[in-house]
Parts: sequence; structure tokens; C-alpha cells
Amino acid sequence: MRQTIGYFGVYIGLGLFIASLGPTLPELAKNTGSHLDEISILFMARALGYLLGSLRIGKSYDRVPGHVLLAVVLFVISGMLFLSPIISQLWLLAIVMLIFGVGEGGIDVGGNTLLMWVHGRKVGSYMNGLHFFFGVGAFIAPILFAQTILYSGGIILGYWILAFFTIPIALWLIRTPAPTPPSRTAEEMKVPIDVLLVVLISAFYLFYVAAEASFGGWIFTYTKAMELGGPSNAAYLTSAFWGALTTGRLLGIPIASRFRPRTILIVDMIGSLVSVGIILIWPSSLIAIWVGTIGLGLALASLFPTMLLVAGRRMTLFGNVTRWFFVGAGLGGMILPWVIGQVFEDFGPQITMILIAFDLLLTLLIIIPIVRYPRASKTGIEIG
Repeated sequence: MRQTIGYFGVYIGLGLFIASLGPTLPELAKNTGSHLDEISILFMARALGYLLGSLRIGKSYDRVPGHVLLAVVLFVISGMLFLSPIISQLWLLAIVMLIFGVGEGGIDVGGNTLLMWVHGRKVGSYMNGLHFFFGVGAFIAPILFAQTILYSGGIILGYWILAFFTIPIALWLIRTPAPTPPSRTAEEMKVPIDVLLVVLISAFYLFYVAAEASFGGWIFTYTKAMELGGPSNAAYLTSAFWGALTTGRLLGIPIASRFRPRTILIVDMIGSLVSVGIILIWPSSLIAIWVGTIGLGLALASLFPTMLLVAGRRMTLFGNVTRWFFVGAGLGGMILPWVIGQVFEDFGPQITMILIAFDLLLTLLIIIPIVRYPRASKTGIEIG
């Protein structure tokens, strides 16, 4: 249980890290003298780092003690958090965000993989719990920055609080024995690689994370641009999205034991499309933006852990396998948030919701062949 507590703490931190960029984007732009189309490069830099971290660090969990690796990554992220609000050059801040993203990718692959090694076939409720605690951190981050901006007039204090938060988590992991990778049988080694399934699941994570990162990263700026609220209200709306995601993942723990994963995936996708549709139909309504935001958070909540469960029922998830899912996630977090930044000022803030809706439709189209995919014997897939 000590191991699981450590992973939950890591994921509170991961939620704090990922949700910190959106509410602080205007201040970071001010610090670096950048426009929105320029500052959006931070999304791409961080997501590129996430992709690299998923590839390189993810592969290492099969070879080195996982907790030592996680702790080192947390210490590096702490340093990047300290530097982020005091940098005045955009190119230098982009490098910091790149390193930041490398750490986030390493944490995401490691946390999910290690948890599955600890709990095996009973991982379902723990997996939903892990992503629930991610939501806890993501819910707290916008509120934290709203309060620190009111208190200090800037974002430095908020970033430094996050920097110090990572240290006790890293120390906890160092003092906790790490699980070892599951051994593969000779029969599992002979099973041919199902590349198509890996590609489909990776594509799902690409489109899913694109939607989550784009909404969570741009809803603050969108709300201000649509004149639906000032900085504080926009921050609370951002927090409401992550809070709904958190609540949805908590509700997903009992739901996962009662409904089939394919049912959860399809219902959640329909809910996501309806929620964004509400925002698009009534763009000037404060009620609509709140209903759509909370609805989208609830609907997206179970998609990430549920798809991991689907993958785990069809293959043995070694670090060298799961890293490809997170590569897809990294690409999603890199591309769409950056694209929104490029077109936001030229086409108006509503282009944000149009692109997210289109992305969610593509996600649904990817899910359909995955849930209809034939169940196969457990495999240990080696790729790359």
C-alpha cells in the first residue's frame, strides 16, 4: 500500500503541473513580451518533451528501479518550476518547458506501469484512483494561482509552492521498494506483435489528450476573450473543468466494476460531444459555458484509465509497450493546443471549441474499431 500511496502523491503533483500552464499563460506572455500565437509555443515545447520522456524514460522502467527514476524526474521538475516564472526570454522558457515535459512523460508512463505491476489483474479500481488524484491536483492548480495572483500580484509564489511540493513525494519514493517487471513466459514471447492494436490505442490517446489539454489549457483565455468573466472567474471555471474531471474519476471507480469498458467509452464520448455542443450553440451564455465545462470534465474523466484497462486485457503492459500510448498522448498535447494558439486571434475564440469538437469526433471514430477488436491471448509486446 505504501507504493500505491506514493503513486497517488505523484499524480497529485502531475495534475498540478499540467494544469498550471493554462491559468498562467497570460502572465508568462507578459513576462516574455509575447503575443498569444507566440506564447502557444510553450504547449508544443512541453508536449514535445512529454513525447521524448515517454519514449526514453518509459523504456527505462523495465531496466532500472522505478522509484529512483521517478524521484530523479521529480527533482528535475522542481527545478523547472522554480525557473519558469522568472524567465524573461521566450526561447529560454520554451527550453524549460521542454525539460518539464520530458519529466511529465516519464511520470505518466512510470506511474501507470508501476501501478499495474503492483496490482496486476486487480488494478481496475486503483487505476481509476490514480487518475482521480491527477484530477485533484489539476483542480487545485487554477485556484492556487488565482489566490497567489490576488495575494502577491504575480505567479512566482504559485510556481515556487509547486516546486517545493514535489520534494517530499520524491523522498517518499526513494524510501519505498519499487516493484519488479512481470516475467514473460515462453508462450507469451512467441505471440506475434499486434501492431494494429498498439497503433489504434496510441491514436486514441493522441486525440483524447488533444481535447483534454486544449480545453484545460485554453478555457481560461477563451473565457476572458468571450467576455464571460475576468481573470478570477476564468480561473475558477478552469478549476471547475478539472474538478469535474476529478469527480468523474471518483465516480468511475464503482462504475468500472458494474459496466463493460466499451459501454463506458461510448457513453463518455457521446457526453463529451454534447457538452462541447452546448458551448457552441450558446457561445455568449455564462450558464452554457459552466454546464458545458462541467459536463465535458465528467465525460472525459474515465476515458484515459478505461482505455488502459482495455489494453491490459489484450496484452501484457510492459514499460516498453505503454510508452507508445504516451507517445500518442504527447503528440496530442503538442499539436492541437499549438494550432489553437495560431488561429485564436485571427479566427476568434470560438475556433477553440470548433476544433475541440472535431477532435472529439475523431476520438469516437477511433474508439469504435478498438471496442470491436477481437479479444486475444495475453501478449508481451516489444516495440522499438
